[in-house]
Parts: sequence; C-alpha cells; structure tokens
Amino acid sequence: MRMRAVNKQRLWNLLTIVLLVTGLAAWIALPWWGLLALAVTLAGWLVLTRSGRLSLAATRIGISSLPQRWGASSVIIVGIAGVVGVLVAMLAMGEGFKATLQATGSDDTAIILRGGSQAETNSVILRDQVPLVSSLPGIARDAQGKPLLTAELSQVVALKARSDGSDSNAQLRGVGEEAWQVRPGVRLVEGRRFRPGLQELVVGQGAQSQFRGLDVGSTLEFANQQWAVVGKFASGDAYDSELWGDAQTIASTYRRNAFQSITVRTEGADGFQRLKAAMDADPRLKLDVETTRSYYRKQSGQLSTLINVLGTVIGAIMAVGAVFGALNTMYAAVAGRAREIATMRAIGFRSLPVVLAVMLETMLLALLGGVLGGLIAWAIFNGYTVSTLGNNFSQVVFQFKVSPQLLWTGLKWALGIGLVGGLFPALRAARLPVTVALRDG
Repeated sequence: MRMRAVNKQRLWNLLTIVLLVTGLAAWIALPWWGLLALAVTLAGWLVLTRSGRLSLAATRIGISSLPQRWGASSVIIVGIAGVVGVLVAMLAMGEGFKATLQATGSDDTAIILRGGSQAETNSVILRDQVPLVSSLPGIARDAQGKPLLTAELSQVVALKARSDGSDSNAQLRGVGEEAWQVRPGVRLVEGRRFRPGLQELVVGQGAQSQFRGLDVGSTLEFANQQWAVVGKFASGDAYDSELWGDAQTIASTYRRNAFQSITVRTEGADGFQRLKAAMDADPRLKLDVETTRSYYRKQSGQLSTLINVLGTVIGAIMAVGAVFGALNTMYAAVAGRAREIATMRAIGFRSLPVVLAVMLETMLLALLGGVLGGLIAWAIFNGYTVSTLGNNFSQVVFQFKVSPQLLWTGLKWALGIGLVGGLFPALRAARLPVTVALRDG
C-alpha cells in the first residue's frame, strides 16, 4: 500500500515536470499578441471580479513588504538578469553573423562553382572554362561590351590578431579588374585600388580592425614575398573581412593553376535564368550557378543555427539554476510571511487570491530581472565587433545584433522563470493551515 502511494507520488511529480516543461515551451513560443491577450484578460479579471480585486489587495500587501526582504528578492532579480543577459548575448552573436552573411551578395550577381561544390574551398574551375562562361547569355556587359565577370580564387593566410597577437586565419581573395563593377557595393574609402600584375592589396575595413599590419602603406609577407597594402574598402558585409589582390598574381605566387569561383553580374532575374539554362545545356560546363544572395544565406545557416542552439542550451541550464534560486527565495518569503498569509486567509482571502498574489509578486521580480538583463546585454554587446571562423576556415568579422525581437525573447524567458519559480511557493501558501500558521508564525 505504501509502495503504491510512493509510486503514485512519483508519477504525479513526473507529470508535473512534463506539464511545466510543455507549458514553458509554449510560453517561450508565444507571439507578442498572444501574451498581450493574456495580459489584457488577466487585467480585466483582476479589475472586474471580486477574486481579482482581492488578489490585487494581497499583492499590494506583499509588494509593500519587499523593502524588508530586498536582499532575498535581489537574488531572483540578479539571477534572472544573468540568464537573460547571457541568452540575449549568445543569440545576438548568431543574429549578427547571420545578418552579415545575408547582407552579402545580391539577386543580380551570381556565383559559379564546380558542380556539387557547397563552397569555394572545395570548388575548382579550369582556366579554359572561363572564356566559355563569359560567352554565355544573361551576363551584363560594360560600355565596351566586355562581360562583367571576375574569375577568383581564395587563399587562407595567417595574420596576427589585433587584440592579443595570436595567429588567426584571414581570407586573401584574388579577383579580376572587373570585381569592382561586379560588386558595386564595395567602395574604396582610403588609398587606391591594386594594380594588375603587382603584389598589392586592398583590405576590408573589418579585417583592418581585427588584424595587425593592415594599415594603408604597410607591407605584409605572404609566401616569402612582400605585399604592399595600398587601399582600404568598405562593403558592410562579409567582404569587409577579406584582403583583395590581383587574381593572376596571387595564382602565380601560390602556384594555383585553376580558379575556385566565377562571379558575374547578370541582366536581372531574367538574365540569371538565361545564364543558368545555357550553362545546364553546355556539356563542357559541369558547373553550378546561383545568386550570390542565395549562396551566402546558405553559408550563414549552419553556423548561425549552431550558435543559436548553443545559446539556448546555455540559457536553459542557467534558467534551471535561476528557477531553483527563485523557488528557495519565495519558499523563504512564504515561510516568513506565514502569519501574514494566515491572517489574510482568516479575514476572507481564499486560496486563489493568495496564489495569485505570490505569483504576481514573483513575476514582478522576474520582470525587473528580465529588463535589467536585457539592458545590460544591449549596452555591452549591441554593435560589438568580433570575428569567428567561417566555412572557408578564415575569420569573418561581424557585429553582435541585439534586436527588439531578441530582447522580447529574453523577457519571455524571464517571465517564464518567474512563473515556475513562484508556482510551488504560491501553492504552499494557499494550502497553509490557518490555525497552524497563526500558532507557529
């Protein structure tokens, strides 16, 4: 009999945990209009019903005693602020990386890779294929009728990080003269462009901010040869992380007999479709083509998803700790206010107003913690520039992006922690026998 009771209690505890996890997941996934509807419904119930007004009265009594319990209450606020701050910062990293790569490219430029290649690093395009591609329809041409096409290669080079001097990978891109017309969003902001046939480089402003030795006028050593930095460019996307030089010179330096990609400017969406159809129809060209916007969005997907999952897991682990902190604090608060709660019960406050009073008090503390954590994350991390390893094994420079959507997500996490952290203490307060509480309080 006793064993049956124990098993029943275990089953009930397991069911409670499952319901809480399910409820929290639904709460986190709730859109803003859903939460607004719940808030309006709760506010209406609190104002228009007798039980609601009693709940508000009980809540005011509990809140008025917060200054006497400020030390314990600050545990909830600081714990939840830490959870929200870390969660928002991690998600802001993923959003920033994703936004940087998704801003790269456009619908009127296309990248051509070897058939089946997922990135430039595993693509090979033979030199004799470049003239064949340049003759295909759909490629835009300049005033002289020359196709706007740049055959390119990518080389990972070692540079010193500006922050601590450690070795880091940077991407050296070999491009043709037409690269500036193919990518009009890339603009020179200092110095001049490199000259074909010479060992000269122009560097992205993001790369210059992250690596040493990239100031205009400085000299770098790659493959036992000296390269002069003659200019700096800005693009506001992933190209900011790169160093550009003449493709033929870089190919000769690194003994590269083939290119890795071809980037072309197309005659709009119709031009892209004509280019793709012509390429598919030519058996000599076993190549794939897609818009550069589509290509870089695919490149951003895997890593940004990993960062978001990692941030959510870390936030969830911290949230568990914050929930236990809130539980301990609110249990102590309920125990310390046992006589007060029993008195309210004795003068007519039923269980529901008492439960809601404790819940609303905890949710208020959680809201303060969520707002504090969000403000800290925004103040410290929004616009903070970092770099991480991209799919080409070189550093991609990007900025953390603390968006209103992420702040909203952090606030929902905070309220969810408060909801769970206040539920069980609230139920204990409602079940507290009046006579026992008045005698022991």
